[in-house]
Amino acid sequence: MIRRIGHYTLGFEEMPAIIGYGSVAGKKESEGPLKNYFDKLIYDSYAGQDSWEKAESIFQEEAFTIALQKSQISNEEINFIFAGDLLNQCISSSFSMRGFDIPYLGQYGACSTMAQGLIMASVMVESGAAQNAACVTSSHFCSAERQYRFPLEYGGQRTPTSQWTVTGSGSCILSNAKKGPCVARASVGSIVDYGVNDVNNMGAAMAPAAAQTLMRYFEDTATTPNDYDAIFTGDLGKLGSDLLYEILSKEKIYISDKHHDCGLMIYNGEKQDVHCGGSGCGCSASVLCSYILNNMEKGTFNNIIFMATGALMSPTTCFQGESIPGIAHAVNIKMR
Repeated sequence: MIRRIGHYTLGFEEMPAIIGYGSVAGKKESEGPLKNYFDKLIYDSYAGQDSWEKAESIFQEEAFTIALQKSQISNEEINFIFAGDLLNQCISSSFSMRGFDIPYLGQYGACSTMAQGLIMASVMVESGAAQNAACVTSSHFCSAERQYRFPLEYGGQRTPTSQWTVTGSGSCILSNAKKGPCVARASVGSIVDYGVNDVNNMGAAMAPAAAQTLMRYFEDTATTPNDYDAIFTGDLGKLGSDLLYEILSKEKIYISDKHHDCGLMIYNGEKQDVHCGGSGCGCSASVLCSYILNNMEKGTFNNIIFMATGALMSPTTCFQGESIPGIAHAVNIKMR
């Protein structure tokens, strides 16, 4: 049964369980601190294909296949899959899923897509519309750079506020199994636009949305940061995380001792040249489906908030000088 908690939050009485999850990461990610948590590492940026876009589809297909294997169910038992990525028309997702014959619903939430997919899959399972549902998303440094910024051959200098698009993918299988990591509550964010129009400063564009969603979630649930073992954001990076602390502190909300940003976790900022950290759909997805869920099953974390953030821009709007709308969705995951 799904019930509303306050104005913005959904409560899942049965708490859909994440019965399988898979993560795949690339070469640069293999050089970071989370290397040993990923299920599979692909060192070839082409993944044996003839384009980066096809390679990204392989990353997503591999992550979903691993999640499926861990769940010990077949693709015929998945009633819906929610899949998305950063590329135009979500081509990585549609191409990766075309061989599985699973009812497919494409998603676009920019870098917030993993949280969005988790929420949609949870609603399907909790409502009884699905026995099993899945979500998957991905990003690829080379395909994202080609679409959003400059061809790699251009060799342009990156600004200090820029972030490095993660080459990776993450996938979750949800069911009503009533065991393991479970989705307890979720807050769907509203679009927040503070007028930031610098495509190389996405942390600044997303931080206000992250702050708004967290404040609304705490108000709806009558909880505070101290009620959770950890709060994970998607890919605010260093600048965005600092802005999040600043905005929340004005409302007397302090999360710095609980907060971890996936964009800062996936790379070694001192040894790897990623400037403000990682970004992309595959950033929060691969960290959730490796480090976070692994540590929940180990008992390190029992009650967390996973909040993926997204910059809802496109090459067209950027070229037209439009500002960048931000979005953030929060998912409360508990161990049962």
